[in-house]
Amino acid sequence: MKNILFLTTIILFVSCKKNTGTKEKIDYSEENLDVTTSIYPENISKVFKAHGGLDVWKKMQSLVFEIEHPEGNEKTTTALKSRESLIETETFKIGFDGTHVWLRQEDSLAYKGNARFYYNLMFYFCAMPFILADDGIIYEDTEPLVFEGKSYPGIKISYESGVGESSEDEYVLYYDSETNQMVWLSYTVTYFSKEKSKDFRYINYSDWQTIDGLLLPKTLTWYHYENNVPTAKKSDMKFTNIKLSAEKPNADLFKVPEGATLVE
Repeated sequence: MKNILFLTTIILFVSCKKNTGTKEKIDYSEENLDVTTSIYPENISKVFKAHGGLDVWKKMQSLVFEIEHPEGNEKTTTALKSRESLIETETFKIGFDGTHVWLRQEDSLAYKGNARFYYNLMFYFCAMPFILADDGIIYEDTEPLVFEGKSYPGIKISYESGVGESSEDEYVLYYDSETNQMVWLSYTVTYFSKEKSKDFRYINYSDWQTIDGLLLPKTLTWYHYENNVPTAKKSDMKFTNIKLSAEKPNADLFKVPEGATLVE
């Protein structure tokens, strides 16, 4: 029975995951094989392990964090399995109930951005590197990033067609070859153009914090860039009051409230 269940797991994986890199032969006769991480390429598996392990992450049901702003903190709650979300500030709320993105404001000028673009953006940055274990991802090796004399191996992330709001987006995770911890993220933005872009922006994951055994980001530093290479520091952003839970958040939290408008 154990062998049948394991074979079923491998078949299911082959049908939904792609790895365009060279695949290393794996001896499946090993008694203590970690199935959760064995279905991913070796390099990204090492990064997940260095940050506390994908097995631990997959047990979690909710992620809550805050971002510090001069006008007050912005609090985000996300249901990790279904990805409903809620962003709360003193002047507006943005939510996703699984179907609709909605916006509720104290006045019509409280929020000036694009709520559909923004509702899960900071969650993606905060959930690194584990968000890169989602279904529908294609992994490729890519050229390392050389910054201030140090070389960081890269893993290119792209998505199957139709995955997420912007399946044309691409990411590259760069990691420290000695610690296997994530150091840089480069990414494209295709939400508005709906076309692939060669313009990669850069974030340095410069500070980490341990939350329930998982290494999650504390400080992100955006960099100016030229010719798709980071140059000088631009701005910092801090994640505070991060909370993980193995309990599902209350579904009512994400429902469209009275007075909210649906965002197309």
